[in-house]
Amino acid sequence: MAKINLKFFENQDRFDITVPGKKIKIGHLHPLTITKRKCEEIFQSMGFSIIEGPDIETEWYNFDALNIPKDHPARDLWDTLWLKDKGAKLLLRTHTSPVQVRYMEKNNPPLRIIVPGNIYRHEATDASHEFQPFQIEGLMVDKKISVANLKAIVREFFRRFFEKDVKFRLKPDYFPFVEPGFDVGISCVICKGKGCLVCKKSGWLEVAGAGMVHPNVFKNSKLIPRDWQGWAFGFGLERLTMLKYKINDIRLFRSGDMRFLQQF
Repeated sequence: MAKINLKFFENQDRFDITVPGKKIKIGHLHPLTITKRKCEEIFQSMGFSIIEGPDIETEWYNFDALNIPKDHPARDLWDTLWLKDKGAKLLLRTHTSPVQVRYMEKNNPPLRIIVPGNIYRHEATDASHEFQPFQIEGLMVDKKISVANLKAIVREFFRRFFEKDVKFRLKPDYFPFVEPGFDVGISCVICKGKGCLVCKKSGWLEVAGAGMVHPNVFKNSKLIPRDWQGWAFGFGLERLTMLKYKINDIRLFRSGDMRFLQQF
């Protein structure tokens, strides 16, 4: 049997198994992820399915199929990030609405879906605007769907999301892919409706565009318009998060500032 060299072991660093181990630092969820998961949980409980779509879109799905005319400002270089290609015109999607058309092409009503995802805009940032915001699209289609259904779903969503009844309004607006169209506004919880930097002194903050699905969108999705009714909305996830946690600058979410992120 080989002799054990005791001096070798005496010179080694000793390991004391009784010393408590060091706690490993682990990360935590980003506030936008927390909000996204909360929204998905609420809508799933109301029967909505979660659907995803491509970030890179064709001109057809992003504009043409959604009834957006050729001369619409959104197609301008200043609003849209076009990609260089040799074939079809491609772009970074400017909204999540193209997924409406993609889904209706392959699925028959009744439909209830939400579509969470990033969108991309060629614009400067400020306290309430980002160039890569996160949006949650909603779509509901059936034989008899009205604005009353939209209001009921939005009210229930706000009640569960903010864990209290909140004041909101539908303000008439124009969006080519819906008729009629609305801005969904919520009373600013940061200044309690008095007016601040985030709500631009108005007391209200727009959190979504919404409306009844335009007949041309049904037609472009291969559905017969006279047979179906539906509504759609697009919520800004950052704005919902700002209202829930009383954050006054949207740019903080992507700043990488640990002093901000460690508060969640």
